Amino acid sequence: MDRIRRVLLVGGTHGNELTGIYLIRRFQYAPQLISRPSFETMTLLSNLEAIAAGVRYIDQDMNRCCDRAHLELPDPVDYEIRRAQEINRRFGPSGSTPADVILDIHSTTSNMGMTLILDDHHPFKLRLAAALSAQQPDLRIYSSADSGRQQDALRSLGRFGICLEVGPVAQGVLQADLFQRTEALVQQILDVLDQQNWDKPLPAVQPLTVYRYLGTVPYPRDAEGQITAMIHPQLQGQDYERLSPGDPMFLSLTGETLPYTGETVAFPVFINEAAYYEKDIAMVLTQRQEIQLGAIEPLSTKPQE
Repeated sequence: MDRIRRVLLVGGTHGNELTGIYLIRRFQYAPQLISRPSFETMTLLSNLEAIAAGVRYIDQDMNRCCDRAHLELPDPVDYEIRRAQEINRRFGPSGSTPADVILDIHSTTSNMGMTLILDDHHPFKLRLAAALSAQQPDLRIYSSADSGRQQDALRSLGRFGICLEVGPVAQGVLQADLFQRTEALVQQILDVLDQQNWDKPLPAVQPLTVYRYLGTVPYPRDAEGQITAMIHPQLQGQDYERLSPGDPMFLSLTGETLPYTGETVAFPVFINEAAYYEKDIAMVLTQRQEIQLGAIEPLSTKPQE
């Protein structure tokens, strides 16, 4: 596999997620912070109009606009589609400056801590995740491989797309401690990528714990489509914790506890994410898996000394 030549750091795919936006601005003020010897590091504020308006998006979720159907749409009206096409023309596989790695930085209102999202289990990504986990034991690895996100997310425009999800933090809020932790993790990611380019041995967690997407859970609603229950207080904030059949899941407006009715243990994430109300997603259920990393092909072309 050819070495990494260009890394793109992205913030503001959602215009009210300030951690990524201001982190990119910090890197633009001080590009030496993200400079590495073996590859070029570039930055991008993606959804400019939504950032200016302080909203998640203008016309539609930009992180669902990067599939082929949207990218090939002639003369699109929606701003996010037009912007996605612009970004693809620059950083996509056939763009003027194609990105080998796209790291898209997001924040969430859910208690996700520091989460690395992988849309597939390519050995390169697993090696990166394992190396980072060895440095940060509290880092969570969420696999969206079965969710279809590898087709429509902005990060899918790169040869290797990765998402960094950080929370909990409210929309439109800049929180210093999470900002600093996010910056530190981005620096570690760049360091690991640089070390991989040189084929340097890296410590790695074995086996790698991955939380793999199973499906989403909608909110209970009445015949008119109104929400009739909220996340149960015992479940609120319990992202990545075990949820067993019969455990409390929702608390109805009439005070009734509605249990988890699944047949197997699950590990919910994105619990009560504010942005997912419009998508009718109360949480995402995952299965915890242990992945044994086999022999991973080294980078075949090293940078010149």
